Amino acid sequence: MRKLSIFFLALFSAVYFTGCLKKGNQKQEEKETQEVASVPDTGYTGIKQYYSGDFLSYEVEFKNGIRHGLMKTYYYPSGKLRQTFWYQNGLREDTAVWYYEDGRVFRKTPFRRDTVHGIQIQYYRSGKIRAKLEFEKGLRKPYLEEFTSDGKKITDYPEVVIKTEDNYSKNGTYKILLSLSKKNVKANFYRGGYVNGLFDPDKVAKINDTDYTGVLSLKKSGTGGNNYVEIIAEISTPLGNKLLVNKKIELPYNDLR
Repeated sequence: MRKLSIFFLALFSAVYFTGCLKKGNQKQEEKETQEVASVPDTGYTGIKQYYSGDFLSYEVEFKNGIRHGLMKTYYYPSGKLRQTFWYQNGLREDTAVWYYEDGRVFRKTPFRRDTVHGIQIQYYRSGKIRAKLEFEKGLRKPYLEEFTSDGKKITDYPEVVIKTEDNYSKNGTYKILLSLSKKNVKANFYRGGYVNGLFDPDKVAKINDTDYTGVLSLKKSGTGGNNYVEIIAEISTPLGNKLLVNKKIELPYNDLR
């Protein structure tokens, strides 16, 4: 009877140990599965697929643990191709392509060393050009051309309207009020100008008081300076792009800050 008890005890211990081992392996596998979506597998060469639930979200080609080759993203829930990027030693290069869900090209964006560089082209489903925008090292140039679906160039953009409030003699203040000739069009207004022909948001100061208007409040400083101030209007277009307009506004006094 004692031998029989020892046998069952040993059998129970083996089963329990095997179950714990299986659970430990399962947890380790789950951990590895979760990590593969966020941590590069050093030294891995091949294609990795990343899922959101059962849905294939994107897939990336690796070489020696670094993104190198084609990356694809997919529409949910159809699974149709959405975007492609080309990676060279971990950096986006060449042309990224965004597709309509029916497979036709919507946008082509040039990359150089992981930043947008060159002329981006947007397309209608018909294949006709929708818009062209120019970038340099990730920053916008003023160049923008947009076209209607039948190929006509769009030119009826709103103009920047400038009004002033001169209270210099009363309390030493001078206000510049900015708006657009089309009241229902949104715009961002900035104090500052282009830097080497480029719009750099880090080198200008936003002066919006609403989504449609801007206010630049200047005060008498007592020291000489420029007799003008520059502003940039970033105007939303009906096609969803940004039209850049740079204006130099003359000031009646040269000590305003």
